[in-house]
Amino acid sequence: MVTSKPRPEPTPGPASTTGRAPSAPFVQGGLISELNERSRDVFRQVVDAYLETGDPIGSQAIAARLASPLSSATIRNTMAELQEAGLLYAPHTSAGRLPTERGLRLFVDGLMEVGSLGKEERASIESECAARGMQTEQVLRHATGILSQLSHCAGLVLAPKAEKPLRQIDFVSLGPGEALVVMVFQNGLVENRVINTPKGMPAAALVEAGNYLSSRLAGRTLSEARDVILDEISEERAHLDKLTAAVVQEGLAMRTGDDDDSYLIVRGQSHLLSDIHAVDQLERICDLFEVLETKRDFVTLLDETHRGDGVQIFIGSENPLFQNAGCSMIVAPFSQGNENLVGAIGVIGPTRLNYSRIIPMVDFTAKVVNKVMGN
Repeated sequence: MVTSKPRPEPTPGPASTTGRAPSAPFVQGGLISELNERSRDVFRQVVDAYLETGDPIGSQAIAARLASPLSSATIRNTMAELQEAGLLYAPHTSAGRLPTERGLRLFVDGLMEVGSLGKEERASIESECAARGMQTEQVLRHATGILSQLSHCAGLVLAPKAEKPLRQIDFVSLGPGEALVVMVFQNGLVENRVINTPKGMPAAALVEAGNYLSSRLAGRTLSEARDVILDEISEERAHLDKLTAAVVQEGLAMRTGDDDDSYLIVRGQSHLLSDIHAVDQLERICDLFEVLETKRDFVTLLDETHRGDGVQIFIGSENPLFQNAGCSMIVAPFSQGNENLVGAIGVIGPTRLNYSRIIPMVDFTAKVVNKVMGN
């Protein structure tokens, strides 16, 4: 896995994935060689053909694609050298060539030119993520949904849950025995919960309970303020009647979020099935679905994201999660407010992803999520 740093602007892709071929030599099994211009041209055509169709390409087809003419024999010799270096392989004896994972890595890091995101795509991402009043999980679901739609891959987001400082809390009667708790957080997000209320609870008691909690919770989380408020109530320093005190205690018993300690949202899994050509590939993708469903080992993904800066690209078995699935992942970190809460958002797709288009898309979406979540 290699980390790439994006430019300050939201639309361009990461700097380390942009530009032409590196001048440094590469090493393969003790053999040190350097890609010359001819090798780069042939190698680029093999990778481009793979990203377009997923099929191997032969020397005659490469000759037709090259701007400068080369004989089929010369191209075959060049492909043999690239195969010996571990950048290409032949799926069958007389077939054309495909890039190896190592070859894809070299292409992404040194030969690929990263594209830019169009105005309509930027507007779609911003409108999906920036709707006022959405809860945290809704923001993340909308972000993964639009990423999946635009990239034609599975959109993914992973983030730990954490209590957030509150700005205000209100109680709204839903009828006898029930009330809606509306929690407005300092970062502008809103979450709602339904609680039970004592029979005969007057509307004035709900207003009083909301005012009392808001005055003590402002700038604090529920956990931070809970002990102080319960002590006031138990020592009768809160000056609340019994019904209002009961509502306050019910409100303090809530959790901001469910019992799980992290979000793992995956949207558009069906896109992972569109590049399958054999039964064994289907079995590998089904295994990946199971991993995604159970969140197994995804904490390691967050750890990897924390160590990097900017968009990160995992190709095939570079990430143990996709060792047998033949998938790649492009992710970028995001934070929530000023908390040390960092998540990862991105896409999962076949190794023949449109990297140059999706890298800036993931980068921009992470920046929008950062902004919406309070940065």
